[in-house]
Amino acid sequence: MVTSRWTATPARAASLRRRGAVLERAILDAALEQLGTVGWKGLTMEGVAAGAQTGKAAVYRRWPSKEDLVADALKAGLPRVEEAPDLGSVREDLLALCRQVREAMFSRPGFALRAVIHECDPVQAERFHGVIFNGLVEPNIKLLREVISRGIERGEVRPDAANGYVFDAIPAMMMYRSKMCMSEWADRDLQDMIDQLMVPLLRPVSS
Repeated sequence: MVTSRWTATPARAASLRRRGAVLERAILDAALEQLGTVGWKGLTMEGVAAGAQTGKAAVYRRWPSKEDLVADALKAGLPRVEEAPDLGSVREDLLALCRQVREAMFSRPGFALRAVIHECDPVQAERFHGVIFNGLVEPNIKLLREVISRGIERGEVRPDAANGYVFDAIPAMMMYRSKMCMSEWADRDLQDMIDQLMVPLLRPVSS
């Protein structure tokens, strides 16, 4: 009985030991969780290790700095919207796209991303510029471009509306009001933004 007790314990411990991609995924998930709860300034490598139920050395072997770890966590965790809505009108397409962006903003990776944007100093923020632009900004601008281009083809949108200032309007407004006004972007708020800002902005000029 004694032999059985002592041989079972190491076997059980071995079955719980994670390596490779499984361990890395657990560490990245723990980093996102830390960012969403304690923010960029409160995140520590020790806290991430504890959240991933691993040793601090396992974290430092893979990511020599907090910035490196967070950059990879954001790359792995940022939600992807693959297709632009196509509901038959630019208003409905923009509203559906805004709902998708809202879901991303208030997901765990979304909270983590906002912690980085709001708390990092300019030098630190520069480290994440490519991650944020390539993983979030550029894909959403691509979808907005598709929606607006279809609206131009249908005659709903003025031909010169497919430009960078128009594409920036929705992301800038959502980020600004989320940060400064603590808006959680209820459906009514999204509808008001589309009806009061975007539809008038996009409408063809009357002849």
